[in-house]
Amino acid sequence: MTTSTRGASAPAVLVLEDGRTFRGRAYGAVGETFGEAVFSTGMTGYQETLTDPSYHRQVVVMTAPHIGNTGVNDEDPESKRIWVSGYVVRDPARTPSNWRSRRSLDEELAAQGVVGISGIDTRALTRHLRERGAMRVGIFSGAAIAEEAALLSKVRAAPRMKGADLSGEVATEEAYVVPAIGTKKFTVAAIDLGIKGMTPHRMAERGIEVHVLPATATVEDIYAVDPDGVFFSNGPGDPATAGHPVALMRAVLERSTPLFGICFGNQILGRALGFGTFKLKYGHRGINQPVQDRTTGKVEVTAHNHGFAVDAPLDAPSDTPYGRAEVSHVCLNDNVVEGLRLLDRPAFSVQYHPEAAAGPHDAAYLFDRFVSLMEGQRA
Repeated sequence: MTTSTRGASAPAVLVLEDGRTFRGRAYGAVGETFGEAVFSTGMTGYQETLTDPSYHRQVVVMTAPHIGNTGVNDEDPESKRIWVSGYVVRDPARTPSNWRSRRSLDEELAAQGVVGISGIDTRALTRHLRERGAMRVGIFSGAAIAEEAALLSKVRAAPRMKGADLSGEVATEEAYVVPAIGTKKFTVAAIDLGIKGMTPHRMAERGIEVHVLPATATVEDIYAVDPDGVFFSNGPGDPATAGHPVALMRAVLERSTPLFGICFGNQILGRALGFGTFKLKYGHRGINQPVQDRTTGKVEVTAHNHGFAVDAPLDAPSDTPYGRAEVSHVCLNDNVVEGLRLLDRPAFSVQYHPEAAAGPHDAAYLFDRFVSLMEGQRA
């Protein structure tokens, strides 16, 4: 529940489900909001983070202390709206300073009804989440903090992320086409589980016409566009609930159509191959995560947003119903699986975001790898 009033001077309180509280001032809309408390380590790119559908039902804590200095523009959003449930910053910019800025971040949050809090010790909050793990949280401001004794009960009554089926809440309801830039070379059917706008654009740059399909698409819908390849996007929620996308991916694997998945799509491939998934203690979020491509030995700095991971063996290829599969990428911080590759069929996936919006461009080659798969299949 929110109001559209900006809350620069209203008192606010953040309440974690384990009872720890942080007091500050309202930032954005005034009211109350609930979600899973997670932290993002990116120094910049807050506009892309806010509009990433993968953050649906999450309250994002920014570890960088100064946020909002470049304001908000109309070119960088990754979707049509802000998806985070709440926003937590330490030191919001007093005045944005960038030639592309159209309004302040505070104004944008308020206009879209996003309740936030500022002026708290985000370093202490981040350390708490690292030690205790991501957990449910509530932000309350204005009249919402009047009954303070009841706030913790409200937080504990909020739904958990584990077991949440959310991709259908963020995906497109109608199919649409992103045309190829320049000469059309390939057609790709992209399953929208929470896709970011830059992803089909990166494919379009490589001469791919992208047909973005709803999360509810059928096998018949996919092959009605006569695709050279199939793409499964990022998205929110627990992959253990994603029965339909898993069945859909298995149908694509049966036909040996070139396949590429990112983020949630990586977890879907893992499940389709017979691997399990599990919830990370506090996840990987930000644009500075080190990953090694085990096929080349190259280390990449990558953009992440995931709280779940695939449980697959790191030491040797595994036998699956679709041939041998191996872990192609690993996170150098904790050895979490960051990519999968089939050795006997044209399919691969990564757990991070190669579209780099925001983020480094180290992983852009993955779109070229997808093109190579489609070229090989056509040959």
